[in-house]
Amino acid sequence: MRLAYKKIFFIIFIIILISNCSKGKEPLAIYPTFNQLYHSENILDYRVSPKDSIDRSGLMFSDQGAWFAYSLPDSKSNFSGFSGPFLMTQQNGIWSSQSLAKLSLKGKNNTNIIDWNSTLKSQHSYSSHLVQVYKNKRLYVKQELVYASGHTALQKTTITNISSKGITLHPSVSGELFDIDITVSSKNETIVLSSKKSKAKGYLKFPKESVTIMTSDNYYNVHFDTQFLEPGKSKSYLISQSFIFPEYSWEDEKSNITNVNFDTILNHRKIEKNKELKALIDNQKYQFKDSIYKQVLAKSHLTLQNNWRIPAGEIKHEGLFPSYHYKWFNGFWSWDSWKHAVGLSYYNIDLAKKQVKLMFEFQNNDGFVADCVYRDTLIESHNYRDTKPPLSAWAVVKIYKKDKDIDFVKELYPKLKKYHQWWYNKRDHDKDGLCEYGSTDGSLIAAKWESGMDNAIRFDNSKILKNTKGAYSLNQESIDLNAYLYAEKLFLSYLAHEIKQFDDSKQYTIAANTLKYKIQKQFYDKNDGWFYDTNLSGNTFIKGEGSEGWIALWANVATQKQAETIKNKMMNPKKFFTKVPFQTMSADHSRFAPLEGYWRGPNWLDQAYFGVKGLRNYGYNKEANKATTQIISGAEGILGKGKAIRENYHPLTGKGLNAQNFSWSAAHLIMLLQNN
Repeated sequence: MRLAYKKIFFIIFIIILISNCSKGKEPLAIYPTFNQLYHSENILDYRVSPKDSIDRSGLMFSDQGAWFAYSLPDSKSNFSGFSGPFLMTQQNGIWSSQSLAKLSLKGKNNTNIIDWNSTLKSQHSYSSHLVQVYKNKRLYVKQELVYASGHTALQKTTITNISSKGITLHPSVSGELFDIDITVSSKNETIVLSSKKSKAKGYLKFPKESVTIMTSDNYYNVHFDTQFLEPGKSKSYLISQSFIFPEYSWEDEKSNITNVNFDTILNHRKIEKNKELKALIDNQKYQFKDSIYKQVLAKSHLTLQNNWRIPAGEIKHEGLFPSYHYKWFNGFWSWDSWKHAVGLSYYNIDLAKKQVKLMFEFQNNDGFVADCVYRDTLIESHNYRDTKPPLSAWAVVKIYKKDKDIDFVKELYPKLKKYHQWWYNKRDHDKDGLCEYGSTDGSLIAAKWESGMDNAIRFDNSKILKNTKGAYSLNQESIDLNAYLYAEKLFLSYLAHEIKQFDDSKQYTIAANTLKYKIQKQFYDKNDGWFYDTNLSGNTFIKGEGSEGWIALWANVATQKQAETIKNKMMNPKKFFTKVPFQTMSADHSRFAPLEGYWRGPNWLDQAYFGVKGLRNYGYNKEANKATTQIISGAEGILGKGKAIRENYHPLTGKGLNAQNFSWSAAHLIMLLQNN
């Protein structure tokens, strides 16, 4: 009788396993306990098996600010494990291996007892972890990967005997590196990866297991003890993969790994991500409560997560890359950082603050903030040739309003104040209270970079003028720059009042009112109904309708009548209300060329957001809602699962352009859908 009950129990166990697998879900479902996390399920398609170290054909998953990432092997791959890792610890990102921890399962006759290619049943990704399942008639194999820290990822493999007979297993794990100047050795049951091109070291450990290790220059093989699995029984193997810079303690990390509990870490990550997604989903604008927009938020959240990096080398605070996917974007840009911080403020205040602080570590004594900075200046030098448009005070205000951390404001306010004044000291050529973009080295190209809109048509005929030593201006005054500075005066006034600097607060308000009059008078063309840049004298418009024209609405510096004429052109399908509305220049302009000009026609989602927000500022909510819907539905791959968020988009076709996994695009999608 007892044997019969055992047999019934075993049959029920097998049915449950097979049922879960046939549905393509994890045996231990991630929902409904983590119901918001469900929206991130397979939201990005991570399936790729890199053919070489520089293969960037696929997407990569990372977390906790790690400088290394993983993917899921594609359906053609005949190996278990996870693709990679992709190392951002050297050479602006390279694949270390096709798979650094491939599992092999052999039976008592030393023959493979599972074919990985034909037995792959499901692959799932979440913002918390990766998981894949293999199954044949004898074995059910589940592999999961989660980040324990910014230095270590954990890979757990659970092998279950689903047959009616016991199985002898000879498990092993191996990895072969691409030719990337990393050598393999072993010490104290640890695989050590030493690079000639980076100070970061890699370590593979096998907690709680007795192992036999064999290594060569670029290869290792680890054998675990032989196991005999009874029917219905499981055996789990844990592998830790660490890539750690010398400024961190490997001994401390090793101690954490030794005592780690995979399931505890995984549960913590699920709680963490579910909480962040809940914050975003609960704060959605009521017009965009449909599930499709929840997926947009999940994709945006995960895009920012994949670009998150902990301090290393020259970088002293956590922050976000523009895109890990494009090799020249493995650094930190100033106006990108302000935008990232605003997006982050809706669900991760701490990281938002660190993103702002990162860039102010690179502020000169005169107030100047570097354009972009890097972990390793041997790969690429910091750029002090120019800065970027002044949006830092906006970011600080958005963050402060979320948690009212007055100490954060007190720390940043003096830096913001110096940065703001720097513009008037170094970028006001004729000292008329209206600023110009420029450079520190006298180059025209860096002056255009400073605008953030590098090759916009308004700069086609610009010249460079010397102000003082190390300070040069373009020979034109820009509407967007001065609108940003107007808004910044009001942000600074607000912050000054909060920290009881009442004289400062009053002076910024007075200065803002003076600047407001100048902007309305000088930059607005009554005949065209548009805001343009002008020459230094302010008596000649630099024509060509571009997105800079509605920055005055975002900054709340236009009159209502001016805003109405801007709105009418923004909503004109022949001009700006295209398939992906509010692109960088009017579609009816002769030099409109989205495929040939970086800022001569593509839709950048930051500019689109400024346009939508500008409409809302002046009461045009119906138009703003319509534009938001069309931006999100018209841009390729924003809706739905799989495709990455892009750097910019073709406004007429919706095609995604340039870099994938672009952080400020993700940040502004969050802003478009959030209240406040």
